Parts: sequence; structure tokens; C-alpha cells
Amino acid sequence: MLHDFVRTNTADLITRARQKVLQRPWPPPSAAEVENGIPLFLGQLAETLRLEESRTPFSPGEMDASAGQHGRELLGMGFTVSQVVHDYGDVCQAITELAIEKGATIRSVEFHTLNRCLDDAIATAVTEYGRLKEESTARLEVERLGRLAHELRNRLQTALLSFGVLKAGTVGIAGATGAALGRSLVAMSAIIDGALAEVRLSATSPRRDRVSLLDLVDEVAIAANLQAEYRGIRLSVEAVDPALVVDVDRQLLTSALMNLIQNALKFTLPKGGVTIRTGAGNGRVFIDVEDECGGLEEAAVDLVRPFGERSGTDRTGLGLGLSISRKAVEASGGEIHHRNLAGKGCVFTIDLPRATPVAPASPPE
Repeated sequence: MLHDFVRTNTADLITRARQKVLQRPWPPPSAAEVENGIPLFLGQLAETLRLEESRTPFSPGEMDASAGQHGRELLGMGFTVSQVVHDYGDVCQAITELAIEKGATIRSVEFHTLNRCLDDAIATAVTEYGRLKEESTARLEVERLGRLAHELRNRLQTALLSFGVLKAGTVGIAGATGAALGRSLVAMSAIIDGALAEVRLSATSPRRDRVSLLDLVDEVAIAANLQAEYRGIRLSVEAVDPALVVDVDRQLLTSALMNLIQNALKFTLPKGGVTIRTGAGNGRVFIDVEDECGGLEEAAVDLVRPFGERSGTDRTGLGLGLSISRKAVEASGGEIHHRNLAGKGCVFTIDLPRATPVAPASPPE
């Protein structure tokens, strides 16, 4: 019987199926898929076949439960839906090929059973996988919103307490209490801006407008300068060429640049400085944000890592700054890259296509 053939040739079938997975151009195979996934797929099919061919056929409910459990296992192993579908197919093909090569006597009804089991297992496992994935995504979204609310509440409490002290008239607005109020308000503004940018990225198609780099940097520098003052950091903005223009989603690019500056201010060492400079070349424009965080021990490959590896004691925030910045810049056809200044700091660069300035209309003769 087919399930006996599968049990007897388990080792050969696993080897053959693994080879098929490794040779597959898409979706790319993972180590867990090759090492653990194939035996799991084969074991489930073999057990399903055994129960189907027994005197008491495998009921649809039991099959659904088995495949559903399999879907949960796949999710835990980090499989994608595409990998699930392709791996089932590879295992089924390996069984068929080996049976033909060995001249195994397998009835056509058994092959029909194999195909039906394969179809049911894929459908149920993928459905369960999708359901659990949706639940996981919803749970992560609730956690993210919880962190957002927690951050805002903390900042708001500080702002309210500071405002209460200032309102009582016991201290002046220019002192430490006024600075605490200012920092809290600036932080809440940054959190809200980041959340709005994230919503804009996921909910709408970015719009492209002609934006002057001079106007954009000036706008961002006003808010950034306030944050720098509260942190005791020097903020320098080098002159911007008025001719530099880009076609971007202004709101998203503003959010991206502000996120980079906020992280630079956060990780810069006390009494250090942050510099904003712009430039152009080879049809591109560049916005550099250079900090004095002391540099990274090693140049990070992943752009997310530098924000977590730098020196400094301030670890507030949702940890979404660079991720949002990168998506926002990519939405305008650009990219973000960085370089390490050993022993000094880091430079994060927004790299965008340069737009051709529109020539002024000639006056009528």
C-alpha cells in the first residue's frame, strides 16, 4: 500500500524532496524548511494516507485538525504560504517519482488518495496558517498601539506636571521646569508625526510635489533647533543651494529627515553637535545628518542596527524612526545609507533623484 511504501522509503524520499527544495528558484528555501520542514510534510502525508487506507477512513474533521495543527507548526517555524504550497508539491512529486523508479505496485486509487490528501492538507494548513498570521498581526498591532499610547501618556504626564508647577508661579518658564515641559511637548509631537507618517505610508499612495530643499531644511531645522536646545546639543545647518529641488511627498520626506535628526540628537554625547548639510552630484541630491555619538564599534550592515548600538542613555521612543524614514524615502524613489566616523560619530544620508528646475517663463514681448 502507498503508506507502506512511504514508510519504507522515508529516508530516500526526504533526500529527494530536499534536493527539489534546494533547486527551487522561488520562493527561496530556508534552512528550517530543508532541515525540519520536509520530514514534517512527509510524516503528515504518510499518517494521513495510513488512516485513509484503514478500515476506519480518516474523517474530514480529523484531517482538518491534523492539517490545522500542521499550519500552526509551520507558522512557528517561520514558513511562508508559498513555501507551504511548494513543499507539499515537492514531497508529492518525490513520492510519485520514486514509486515509478522502484516499480512499486501502487493502485491508481491510491494515487488519487494521495492527490486528495495533498489538496486537503494544503487547503486546510494554508487556511489555518493565514488565520494565525492574521491573529499574530492583529496582536502586534495592538501591542504597537499600546506602546504608542504608553509613550504619549508618559510625555503628557510630565507636561501636565510641569505646566502645573509653572502655573502656580513658583518657578519661571526659563528654568528647568520649563525645559521639561518643552521636551515633553516636542517628544509628543515627534511621536505623533512618526505615527502619522506610518499611517500615510500604509494607507495611501505617496504624492509627488516639487519641493525646494532650502525650504524643506529650513522648516525642519526650526523644530530641530528647539529639541537641540532642550538637550544641550549644538545644531548646525550648512547653507543650502536654492537651486536644489526634488519631486517627493513633502510630508513623508519631512518626517524621514526629522526622524534622522531626532535620533542624532538622542545619541549624540553631551555637549556634542549635530550637523545638517546638503549637496548634489550625478543627478542626485543628498541630505546628510552627522552626529557625534562616538561612532560604532563596527560598521553595521543593517541600517536598523546603528540606532540600537550607539552610545547614550536615552532609550525612549518606539524604535520605529529609521524604519519609517527608510520607507518614506523609498516612497519618493530614494534611499538611506550611512557611514561610520570612527571615534567621532555617524553620518546618515538621504539620497534622492534631483529634479530639473522649471525655467521661468519668458516675459511677453
